[in-house]
Amino acid sequence: MTWTNILLGCLLCCSVKAQHTLTVAVNEPKATIQPTMWGVFFEDINFGADGGIYAELVKNRSFEFTKPLMGWTVKQRKFREGTILIMNKGRENINNPRFLRIKADHAQAGDLILSNEGFRGMGIKAGLRYDFSMMYRQESANLKLHVQLVDSTGRVIGETVITPSETGSGWHKAKASFTASETILKAKLNIWFEGNGVIDLDMISLFPSDTWKQRPGGLRADMVQCLADLKPGFIRFPGGCIVEGTDLSNRYQWKKTIGPVEERPLMMNRWNIEFAHRLTPDYFQSFGLGFFEYFQLAEDIGAEPLPILNCGMACQYNSAELASLADLDPYVQDALDLIEFANGDAATTWGKVRAEMGHPAPFHLKMLGVGNENWGPQYIERLQVFRAAIKSKYPDIKIVASSGTDPDGERFNLLNDSLRAMQIDLIDEHYYRKPDWFLANAKRYDNYPRNAIKIFAGEYAAQSDRGASPNNKNNWLTGLSEAAFMTGLERNADVVTMSSYAPLFAHTDGWQWAPDLIWVNNLQSFGTPDYYVQQMFSVNRGNTVVPVTMNGNAVAGQDSLYATAAIDSSNNEVIIKLVNVSGRPGRQNIVFHGTKKLAKTARMLVMQSDDLNAVNSFDEPEKIAPREVKVNMMQKQLPVLLPPYSFVVIRIKLGE
Repeated sequence: MTWTNILLGCLLCCSVKAQHTLTVAVNEPKATIQPTMWGVFFEDINFGADGGIYAELVKNRSFEFTKPLMGWTVKQRKFREGTILIMNKGRENINNPRFLRIKADHAQAGDLILSNEGFRGMGIKAGLRYDFSMMYRQESANLKLHVQLVDSTGRVIGETVITPSETGSGWHKAKASFTASETILKAKLNIWFEGNGVIDLDMISLFPSDTWKQRPGGLRADMVQCLADLKPGFIRFPGGCIVEGTDLSNRYQWKKTIGPVEERPLMMNRWNIEFAHRLTPDYFQSFGLGFFEYFQLAEDIGAEPLPILNCGMACQYNSAELASLADLDPYVQDALDLIEFANGDAATTWGKVRAEMGHPAPFHLKMLGVGNENWGPQYIERLQVFRAAIKSKYPDIKIVASSGTDPDGERFNLLNDSLRAMQIDLIDEHYYRKPDWFLANAKRYDNYPRNAIKIFAGEYAAQSDRGASPNNKNNWLTGLSEAAFMTGLERNADVVTMSSYAPLFAHTDGWQWAPDLIWVNNLQSFGTPDYYVQQMFSVNRGNTVVPVTMNGNAVAGQDSLYATAAIDSSNNEVIIKLVNVSGRPGRQNIVFHGTKKLAKTARMLVMQSDDLNAVNSFDEPEKIAPREVKVNMMQKQLPVLLPPYSFVVIRIKLGE
C-alpha cells in the first residue's frame, strides 16, 4: 500500500481533527542553522568500541584482562603442567606486559588447542577474507600454528597455517589471510599446534578485510555507514561517563590511545561494573579506536570533532574523586597537547606524532569539552583554570562546559548562572526524561537569552520506562516525542547550535544501557525509530530558520501539533517539519508568504505508526522509517493530511 492510499484511508476511516492554517513566512529569516546543529555522541558503552565499531574479532588479544585467559579456552589431550603459562614482560613493556608461553611436546592435531570466543561470538561472512596476525618470540623454529574459524559444532569454515620462522630474543610479527566459506553469527577462533618447542605469543588478532575504507585493523564498515548516513555535523568523543572513570585512575587519557596499538595500555571499561543487573566482567578498552582513529573518522564523514577531556574529577556518582587545584597542571596540559596533536604542524611535538601516525595535515579542531556531566562549585573552580590556559594559548578554540546531570533544579541553576557569568562558549545540557517531558519542553529555548553563549543539547533520549531502566525501548513513542522536541531546537537555532542523541550504539548481546540509537549484532546493524528521526532532521537541515505559525504563534503543541521551517539556500527549497502526536489525523493548510513562485509539487517524507510501542528489529529494520510521497500544491497553498502519530518533512522548490 502506498502512503497516498494510507493518507486517503485516514480521511475515510478516521475522525479528523479540525483544519488549521499554518503560515510560513519564507522571506523572514530568524536564525542561522549551524552545520553542527545535528551531530552524534559516541561513548564506549554497550560494546560500542571493542566488540562493536572497532572490528577486532579476538577478545583479550593481549591477555591483559583482569583474568588473563578470559575469552580463551585451552584444550589439551595430553595434559602436562606448565604447557601454557601467562608470563610478564615487566619493564620491557609496561603498557602490554603479559604474554602467553606455549610448550608443545610433539603435538599433533587435537593435542593442544587455544580457542577464542570473540565478543559474544565472531560474526563471519562467506567469501570474505580474514586477516590473522600475532606477535611471537621463539628460540628455535619447530612449530606450526593451524588457525581455524569454526562454527558452534566445531566444523571448520576457514583456515590457514603459520610457520613462524624468526628466532632469537626479539619479538616478531606473523601474518596470514584466508577466506571464510560460510556466514556464521557466532563463530570462534581455534589455534592448534603441531610440533615440538616453546613459543611466546601476544597480540593475537583477527580482522575482516571489509573494514571502513579497507583500512587494516580498522572500523566496522556497516556501523560507520550508519553514522555517515546521518550526515552528522560533529562527533562528540569519547563520552560520556567514560571521560570521568569510576575514579581518576580509570579516567580516559587520550595520550594512552595513540601510537602503535600494541603499545596502548588496556583498561577496564567503567561500564564493566556499573549496573548490577548488567554486570559485564569481560568489558575492557583496548583503545584500538583511539583519538587518532576518532579524528580520522570525523574527517571521513565530514563531521567536526568535539573531544571531551577529564577536568580532574572522577564520576560523582561513583568515587567523586578530585585532583586538587595544585595538581591540576597535567590535566590542563593534556588539553593543550590535544589541541596541538589535532592542529599543530609537523614541527610541533604533538603535531609530529600525528604526522608520524599517517596524517601530516591538521584535523582543524575548533572546539573542546572540559569535563562531562560534572557539577558543583568544585567543577567551576577547575573549569576556570582550564579556560584561562586554553584561551591564553588558543583563543579561537570554543569551550563546551557541563550544566550537570539534569535540565533544571538547584544543581542546574548554580552551573547555568556560573557558566553565563564566565561567558563560556557553549553550555552542555542533558535530559533523559519520559516522552511527556519532551512534548512539554518544545518551547524550552523560546525565552533563552539571545547572546554569545550558546546551548549544546549534548545528551538526550526519551525513556519509555525510566532513566537507566533495562526495560527502556526505542519505540515510536520515544522517537515521536523527540521529533516534537527537536522542532523547538531548530526553531531556536540562534540559541541551540549543537545537539546529539545518546547513547549511540548497543550490542544486542552485550548492552548495559537502553535506549540507544543504533543496535548491532556481530553481523548486522539497524537504526531505531529515534535514528530515523535524527536522520530526517539532519539530512533536511536547511541553513536559515523562518517562522511557521498558527494564529500568529509558534507551533509547539497546539492541538497536538509541532512545527518548524527552514530555507535550504543551496537547493533553493523551503523545508517544513511537522509532528502530529495525536491519535487522529489532522488537516493542515500550509500557506506561504514572501515568495512569488513555488513548485507545483512537493516531496513529503512520512514516518508513521498507529502503534506507539512499535520498534524496529533485525527482522524488520525499517518497520518505522521514512517513506516518500509527492503532493500537489494549490498556488501558494499546500493542503496536507497528517496521519495520526506521524512525523512529516516537506520540501518545496522556491521560485527563482
